Amino acid sequence: MSQAVQIQAWRFSDILAEPRVRERWQKVRNYFFLRESTYDMTNRCNIRCDGCYYYQGDKQFLEENRDPEAWRRLMQEEKERGITYVVLAGAEPSLVPDLLEVCHQEMPLGSIATNGLNRISESVGYSIHISVWGNDHTSQKTRGARDMLRRQIHNYEGDPRAVFVYTFTRENIDEVYGVMEQISRSGCKATFNVFSAPVGYRGSLRHTPGSLRRTREVMQDLLSRFPEHTLFSRYNAVAHTHRLGLHDLYACSYPRMNPSRDIGLGRSFRQYRADLSWDRRAACCVPDTDCADCRHYASGSAVVTARLYRHSTDPATFKSWLDYVDTYLAVWVMGYEKGENLSEDLVPPPRHEIY
Repeated sequence: MSQAVQIQAWRFSDILAEPRVRERWQKVRNYFFLRESTYDMTNRCNIRCDGCYYYQGDKQFLEENRDPEAWRRLMQEEKERGITYVVLAGAEPSLVPDLLEVCHQEMPLGSIATNGLNRISESVGYSIHISVWGNDHTSQKTRGARDMLRRQIHNYEGDPRAVFVYTFTRENIDEVYGVMEQISRSGCKATFNVFSAPVGYRGSLRHTPGSLRRTREVMQDLLSRFPEHTLFSRYNAVAHTHRLGLHDLYACSYPRMNPSRDIGLGRSFRQYRADLSWDRRAACCVPDTDCADCRHYASGSAVVTARLYRHSTDPATFKSWLDYVDTYLAVWVMGYEKGENLSEDLVPPPRHEIY
């Protein structure tokens, strides 16, 4: 007769009994007021990338609204319905600097997703996410731009707003070491993204199980090699390189995959297009991504962090979740300083195995 295994049921108060866990919990919960929506500022771009999310679907064909006062009114209306944080994207938002100024004047918390080839004025005090898809040789091949990393660093070296976002594809995994050497020498900071295929994409950037495993190994190594310049955690690596995408692991909170309008992102999130329209059926942080393949860092910033109760089952799982939230806030919120990771272990997502 086999002996039943007893599993300890942890009370939340017991999990918080460790001082550094309680301190980190109190730190991150101060930001639970954040309510995001995203905005395509323009349908123009100064480069064209293989696997680009923007140039999929019909949003690329809409006529831009370039009226600053229309954008001002939109931001005012967004505040009235409870939005506290904006993500400005595009195509390429640096091409409309006057609109960025207006958004920042009305909504002071936010971030901008940019290719980094144009410097955004220091008067726009948002976190600036600079997309990096490999070294300069690879960028020229997949993005059609020469000396891209060198130009990005030139524009944002020493800028506290800047976060370099290295997107791991199937082809560029080991290139990240040279890229991180350049970023660290410049005094900049980086986080990591995992290429998530747009709908219908069958190109060479799409990941395989083997490339996801290798990406996870490299992410962990980078945490050890570049601790002062890497905004990441081991649970970030687990969540974004799992064989399952974020929706299958956590159940995506964005309206495109979430029919509920009662609470959270299902009630508040909108994804505005360049003409200021929005469509709930398509609303997510990276529209036209293949949901089954979504491992995008922007998606995880909401999808994983929203699953507090799933992660409050035991100290190891909760520490990993706190590391993830601490990373998310350091990447997305200006002035938030990331703390030392609480967990050095690879903890599986709730209800799933490690891979």
